[in-house]
Amino acid sequence: MVSSVFNREGFAAWQPESGIMAVYCLIILALLLVILFLTRWLGERRPTEIKEAPYECGIIPTGNARFPYPAPFYLVAIFFLIFDVEGAFIFSWAIAFDRLGWLGWLQISLFIIILLISLMYLWRKGGLEWGRSNLRS
Repeated sequence: MVSSVFNREGFAAWQPESGIMAVYCLIILALLLVILFLTRWLGERRPTEIKEAPYECGIIPTGNARFPYPAPFYLVAIFFLIFDVEGAFIFSWAIAFDRLGWLGWLQISLFIIILLISLMYLWRKGGLEWGRSNLRS
């Protein structure tokens, strides 16, 4: 019974080929282009000043929409991402610490030491302070 589904190499006899996948992708792409063309061609367009105005949840927009965030905001966000990834590595090590042994403990210790040194460097440079000119070179 099983031999009727699989050929001698162990692969399924009904496995799709890459040519069929390419034809399928071309059909999907053609269908997508036809739908986009029809919506553009058949769609009704009446641009007005109200329709082209940005919608801000019922609030009439005034002034410039671009608010310049201070550079420390971006720095703290990047620092958070860096040290958040550290947590992911440490948690994954903690799950498998019994299988990693002393070599794994030594590697995670070195990893934490490097991150602590980088945190001290960041702290010394003033990267965690929100003042205007606290970043020192």
